[in-house]
Amino acid sequence: MKEANKIGASPVDLWIGGERVKPASGRYFTDRNPEDDSFYASVAEGSAADIDRAVQSAHAAFAAYSKTLAAEREAWLCRAAALVEKYRDDFIDILIKEVGSPLGKAEFEVRYAINCLRAAGGVARRIAGQTIPSDLPGRFAFTVREPLGVIAGITPFNVPLLKNLKLSSSPLATGNTVVMLASEEAPMVASRLADVYQEAGLPAGAFNLVTGFGADIGDALTTHPLVRAVMFTGSSRVGRHIGALCGSLMRRVILELGGKSPLVVLADADLDAAVEAAAFGQFFFQGQACMASSRIYVEKSIAAEFTRRFKVRAESLGIGDLRDPATWVGPIISERQRQRVRDHIADARTKGAQVLTGGEWLGNRCRPTILSGVDETMTVCREETFGPVTSIYPVADLDEAIARANDTAYGLSSAIFTQDIGKAFRFMREIRAGMVHINAPTINDEPHVPFGGNGDSGFGREGTDIDVDTLTEWKWVTVQLP
Repeated sequence: MKEANKIGASPVDLWIGGERVKPASGRYFTDRNPEDDSFYASVAEGSAADIDRAVQSAHAAFAAYSKTLAAEREAWLCRAAALVEKYRDDFIDILIKEVGSPLGKAEFEVRYAINCLRAAGGVARRIAGQTIPSDLPGRFAFTVREPLGVIAGITPFNVPLLKNLKLSSSPLATGNTVVMLASEEAPMVASRLADVYQEAGLPAGAFNLVTGFGADIGDALTTHPLVRAVMFTGSSRVGRHIGALCGSLMRRVILELGGKSPLVVLADADLDAAVEAAAFGQFFFQGQACMASSRIYVEKSIAAEFTRRFKVRAESLGIGDLRDPATWVGPIISERQRQRVRDHIADARTKGAQVLTGGEWLGNRCRPTILSGVDETMTVCREETFGPVTSIYPVADLDEAIARANDTAYGLSSAIFTQDIGKAFRFMREIRAGMVHINAPTINDEPHVPFGGNGDSGFGREGTDIDVDTLTEWKWVTVQLP
């Protein structure tokens, strides 16, 4: 909901060209604490004019920044990592208050951010070309990689520090400049990051931040003529829209989108480990994760026992003070998203599904919810809920598990629990997903791995190493020797 600037609040402005800049419209919106929807911050509402100003700033900075030494970019990113570590408590506080992160999830994001910056710093020295044999006598042939220019990063609310770092550090490491459009539900994390980059010594204009409503100004960024590539994390619906725009402009795009990730538990599995992975995989950050284990396929011979243990574990998860390490489940981010969760549960109930546990609300928090008897007529069967709601499906064997796991438009993460390495590798080969985890949860991420999915889960991969291919351009060079 858009509102006028709250009286007495210190408004937070845009970050363009190395300084705080007021929005062209003069408007600000209210950033709310999802715990009780109370006021958290007053934030600049950027417009298309602000997007243009930020892109122009990044484009102007690119001329010099693209020529910086790898050692310089490495140093800036490593200093930024040290500063995130120094301001660890500040970032944790923002993540708790702005997006309702439980302490454990906030601490994970900060650790990831530090590692991501360090990994990206190392990438700066690994942007290498090749020497190539030539078919012509006396010709020396080689290739070099060059940065593209202005990279647009559009980030989500659920892991805002992780994604703001992931979608900015690799572009900066490879000599590109960045314009970030942060989620309107998590602008303060990105704003604090801008301060860190400045303190680390990053040249003015290399990183620019526009806050505001993506539905209003996102197209102005993705279609700007000076933008060379777009990196987006968000819903599949918006991702398809961005992909179509970038395709028409012959523009590079990386899309990390939604998921309906399957967890398979076979009869020979370590049940305690599988139950813990299911709980973490679905209820970590109250299910607001694209990799969440929202479909759990269990061999029939152990389905009853798995379900009993899983229900007990779900009911034991902490749902108290977000700063208590025992708390797993916090508030759902917004009223719109809360209604989506309610609708999915109500639709399943109405059509005959059994709610084994959960389904009730404590303020803006939904208790961990486990459904059984879910079928194709129910919305929750196919669509991403993005909340603490999962369904258990008994299956006859691995064949049925693979067939049902693949019966989806999504293809992000997947996991299997089994002690049979042959079955594990068969699942790995046959599952249609960008990521497969054996005897581990569906939720997994590291800065340097090729992270991403297939189908409605996205296009391309993120990760400090693979980002070099996306964010640089090959150039072939020949020298005719005398």
